[in-house]
Amino acid sequence: MAKQNVSEQFVDILVRAGVKRMYGVVGDSLNPVVDAVRRNAAIDWIQVRHEETAAFAAGAEAQITGNLAVCAGSCGPGSLHLINGLYDAHRSMAPVLALAAHIPSSEIGLGYFQATHPELLFQECSHYNEMISNPQQMPRLLQTAIQHAIGQGGVSVVTMPGDIASQPAPEKSVEHALVTSRPSVRPGDEEIDKLCRMVDEAERVTLFCGSGTAGAHAEVMEFAERVKAPVGHALRGKEWIQYDNPYDVGMSGLLGYGAAYEATHECDLLILLGTDFPYNAFLPDDVKIVQVDVRPEHLGRRSKLDLAVWGDVRETLRCLTPRVKAKKNRKFLDRMLKKHADALEGVVKAYTRKVDKHIPIHPEYVASVLDELADEDAVFTVDTGMCNVWAARYLTPNGKRRVIGSFSHGSMANALPQAIGAQFTDPDRQVVSMSGDGGFSMLMGDFLTLVQYDLPVKVVLFNNSSLGMVELEMLVAGLPSSGTTNKNPDFAAVARAAGAYGVRVEKPKQLESALRDAFKHKGPALVDVVTDPNALSIPPKISSDMVTGFALSASKIVLDGGVGRMLQMARSNIRNVPRP
Repeated sequence: MAKQNVSEQFVDILVRAGVKRMYGVVGDSLNPVVDAVRRNAAIDWIQVRHEETAAFAAGAEAQITGNLAVCAGSCGPGSLHLINGLYDAHRSMAPVLALAAHIPSSEIGLGYFQATHPELLFQECSHYNEMISNPQQMPRLLQTAIQHAIGQGGVSVVTMPGDIASQPAPEKSVEHALVTSRPSVRPGDEEIDKLCRMVDEAERVTLFCGSGTAGAHAEVMEFAERVKAPVGHALRGKEWIQYDNPYDVGMSGLLGYGAAYEATHECDLLILLGTDFPYNAFLPDDVKIVQVDVRPEHLGRRSKLDLAVWGDVRETLRCLTPRVKAKKNRKFLDRMLKKHADALEGVVKAYTRKVDKHIPIHPEYVASVLDELADEDAVFTVDTGMCNVWAARYLTPNGKRRVIGSFSHGSMANALPQAIGAQFTDPDRQVVSMSGDGGFSMLMGDFLTLVQYDLPVKVVLFNNSSLGMVELEMLVAGLPSSGTTNKNPDFAAVARAAGAYGVRVEKPKQLESALRDAFKHKGPALVDVVTDPNALSIPPKISSDMVTGFALSASKIVLDGGVGRMLQMARSNIRNVPRP
């Protein structure tokens, strides 16, 4: 029996950790590892056209499955291309391991061809970043990297020179049990006692929820009912908390809508649940604030806290809810619910005026029709920019759908690569990439990855021939738009030339049938929708502090709220609200 080499042992450990595939672009120093993957039936090599796509795809897979995902790049330029996608995965707390193949170990530090310093380059976007310098080191180092990625939620980077990868593996390597899931974190009794007293003393409590409420929907609803609290959410909390929520008052922040802003400012106790909400200009400074988060480094870095609670949301509420006094007065809750419904209704009245006849097509109309036609368990990947706005306001969560985007890192071109990773996790699940023309064209080469693997991803392209968010930034700064116009091809024709299904939509009456046909198609499909570049967005509350560094429009021709199916839900949530 042939002796196992380091690459084979490396791949075996990944398989033991539950890894199903490795995304990357093959080359030189990475070749021994790719060959080891080829000979191992338990793992697949996924060939993409750009390493940035590999990292985004791995990050999306990790977010969908909750399991470790892996990407790889060859020495120098190959691994450098991973960095942007790794930043996104790290900031999304997605457990990803990146293999950065390296130049021959004997040439490190001597200015060799394609030499870089991975141990420096990846430091800021990882929990763990180390180099394998000899075969004896590899098994323990890789297992340590895996446990950092899973245990802390984020990226680990392992650098391995190509010559080390080909050397014989140690015969008696240490193989200890691997951490494959994160534990629940329960707050201390002292913090629970303090929080209980604060809730009991408050007359008006508001909950503001982020992605840390994943898996805690029932606990949040039970607590909200007990203390009669309106429930708002950040963008990353939408998919976890908005559905089946009779206390929903919408979203605050730069993409916000409804009454979430009012609910967070008119309460006397605001509880931030599992959110590292970045826009402190939207948070109040004159109410008591409690933050509950599983990552202690997040506590208090956005606003002054009256109480910091280190724990995951589900365990915290399980401890807290039975101990707080049930509140009977729901005047504050009902007032916020009515404000929320009224805000949405006003937008619907403005929005529905011949919107199905408007040319160029309103992107809001595209998003609302997409929301209606997509599967109940669809995965949406969303490009940064205006697509974020339409997804935030028009996609309806239901506990089965997923919405993945570069919500913390804010990278362009994330949607298509993330759709690749999402689709590989389940080829039979509907995956829709909500792409902007700027983001799509940036990594358009990996549309060929869809064709190569016959991945049935549906790309819905919001094509306004511009970098819409950047134009808004320029408007806010008082600058004329410059360098923001895209001269685009017929993207549907490009898709067909690549061997996929492609259709171009220029009139609203064509939209529904085009989407239905694309969804019925068994392989990859692209719907190129020509949308109105003047359809912009502003948040519900604006101050000069809020506009700094972000795209906001001063124009009042712009919609400032969400529609879709949210109005119906908002109206159904109102109970015994006194009429003026």
